[in-house]
Amino acid sequence: MKLPIVAYGDPVLRKLCVNIDENYPDLQKLISDMFDTMYAASGVGLAAPQVGLPIRLFIADTGEDEEGNQGFKRVFINATILEETGEPWGFVEGCLSIPEIREEVMRKPNVRVQYYDENWELHEEELTGMPARVVQHEYDHIQGKLFTDTLSLLRKRMLKSKLDSISKGDIRAEYKMKFPQQRKKR
Repeated sequence: MKLPIVAYGDPVLRKLCVNIDENYPDLQKLISDMFDTMYAASGVGLAAPQVGLPIRLFIADTGEDEEGNQGFKRVFINATILEETGEPWGFVEGCLSIPEIREEVMRKPNVRVQYYDENWELHEEELTGMPARVVQHEYDHIQGKLFTDTLSLLRKRMLKSKLDSISKGDIRAEYKMKFPQQRKKR
């Protein structure tokens, strides 16, 4: 089932998310629904706060590479980034919660992360390049951070009206979204 993606401005995107355990209600269905949602929105990652849940869960799937090899696909539960190394490199990022805005973000190319997968097996993994970037971006979500937080003050000022429009729902995305004022009406 496709879930609505929470838009910029919703307080859930700014919450420090909480750990869950294997008894979290309907976890496997949530993970499946998050993958359905991410694929329908043409994303490569999705964090639980983006579907309205302040829990430490995110998914990633970078898809196939140019040669048709399976890309990086993982479920991250209660993830912790242990180390980020290397010379920061810029890459233009976007976010499903912030449609139509893409900006260059500097991130370190290597990351060591510890997490549980969907079967509650503990992993410690070193990632590099695009998988590392996707994990850092999604990890920021469960820490209550957005990629726009990394931008210069000047760039943030330049984007302010676009960001305000997103939070008001004055945006058209190719996927279902939930805007801050919709959550307040409940």
